[in-house]
Amino acid sequence: MANLLFVTWDGGGNVPPLLGIAVELQRRGHSVRVLGHPAQEEEVRRAGLRLTSYTSARPFRGTDPHSPPEMIATFGDRGMGRDLLAEVQREPADLVVFDCLLFGAMEAARDAGLRYVIVEHLFDAYYRKRWLRGPIGIGLGLKRLGVKKSLAAAELALVASLPELDPGSGRAGLSYTGPVVTGVPASPDRPTILVSLSTFNFPGMTEVLQRILDACEGLPARLVVTTGPVIEPADLRIPAGAEVHRFVPHAELMPQVSLVIGHGGHATTMIALAHDLPLLVVPMHPMLDQPMVGAAVEAAGAGRSLSKDTQPGQLRPVIAELLGDGPHRAAAARLGASIRSRKGAQVGADLIDGLVAQGSAKSRPNASAT
Repeated sequence: MANLLFVTWDGGGNVPPLLGIAVELQRRGHSVRVLGHPAQEEEVRRAGLRLTSYTSARPFRGTDPHSPPEMIATFGDRGMGRDLLAEVQREPADLVVFDCLLFGAMEAARDAGLRYVIVEHLFDAYYRKRWLRGPIGIGLGLKRLGVKKSLAAAELALVASLPELDPGSGRAGLSYTGPVVTGVPASPDRPTILVSLSTFNFPGMTEVLQRILDACEGLPARLVVTTGPVIEPADLRIPAGAEVHRFVPHAELMPQVSLVIGHGGHATTMIALAHDLPLLVVPMHPMLDQPMVGAAVEAAGAGRSLSKDTQPGQLRPVIAELLGDGPHRAAAARLGASIRSRKGAQVGADLIDGLVAQGSAKSRPNASAT
């Protein structure tokens, strides 16, 4: 059995795909541990894994506001690389599994000759064509990080997404695991709307949630709202009868839901689809993957995507339409069946198992970073 080290950061939806694969590998008998931010301790422990916290890396919490330069500093943080090398010195790793955004840590692994894999927890089309070529990628280049070299040195690139939705799925050198989520076809006993925005701190999120709540008021449906750690429930005007929670696991809520309204986070979107649920996507940030996710859902016929500035009077008829029957439900069910059939955690673990069994790199299938 192998000793495996997963390297992550406190970003929210980026974490479950790595932890899902890690848990499956641990179940198979491998020794698995996680290197991440101290704020991730509870989530990692809840998954049954052990966390080593960064000590040299920049402090970071996803619930705090962060400017683009701060995000560049986190993704290019060479302190993460120093912590990685110290952890491997303390306890050697046969293979390192990286969140695909952590180029400061990846550089250290590359320069040290460590074997590693990257996990893309978002659409590859966004990651390669927009994120790496946009302000974040440019900022990483200004920090003199060899982004292309680090991607080329990875022995495997796993994409934890659904190729039918990802515009980049035809690119060579990728291994699609499918989304690392579970679900069952939802069967609500009455029409139910789940409103769940991000656990990450996006500007204006409270105002967006309020507009959604105003649009839902009076609709013939049960309304369930999860505010997450960022939004204060006391800052909201709650419609009569609505259920408001800080946090409830989506796996508990979605089997009893008819429609999900979210911000287009890849993780939440895939979990909703895994339950055959249509979505209304309201992206919170124009430069992240959320607009692409929303556009993909709409193009597939499984929901709609509207601007975060959309007013309640314009939101309401769209919500009412999606709450009812129609082709959007069949489209969501088709995508849900595809997600459930792929068994993302098992496929990811199979691919890593195969790489571990090889003992050394035979090829570099993802040598092109563009």
